[in-house]
Amino acid sequence: MANTSSFSSSPSTKFNFYEKPHVLAVDDNLIDHKVIERLFINSTCKVITAENGKRALEYLCLADGQHPNHNDLKVNLIITDYSMPGMTGYELLKRIKESPTMKEIPVVVVSSENIPTRINQCMQGGAQEFLLKPLQLSDATKLRCHIKKPLQGGFAGEDDHA
Repeated sequence: MANTSSFSSSPSTKFNFYEKPHVLAVDDNLIDHKVIERLFINSTCKVITAENGKRALEYLCLADGQHPNHNDLKVNLIITDYSMPGMTGYELLKRIKESPTMKEIPVVVVSSENIPTRINQCMQGGAQEFLLKPLQLSDATKLRCHIKKPLQGGFAGEDDHA
């Protein structure tokens, strides 16, 4: 499937009375995009993908010269790969956490490399979680619990009673 746009999104399969939470998946590997989309396939989330940190910053209106308006942007969780060309996931995390309008968005960093100094650096930099690839179905619960609810503005997992 060809991706001709800078960003792509997957449709949700479940109806939600409230606005659907948006998950931004940042990874240079298209297979990892699909893995994240599959982890959220039975949830109420809409997954948007960006192929690198620069594209993610553009989507978040944090690229140089852009001015973010968080009221117009709907991102409730960012999942970023650590190792990407041009900008690491840690550098992306730092830019997000430095932004007054974006710093409350939870960020989860994923990597195929289990390097304790890297994990500590990301956690101290504001990451909610650091997960090792390949992501598993069991990681979906961990990821959903970090989603910032759009209406309440707080952090909580999805309502499983719906």
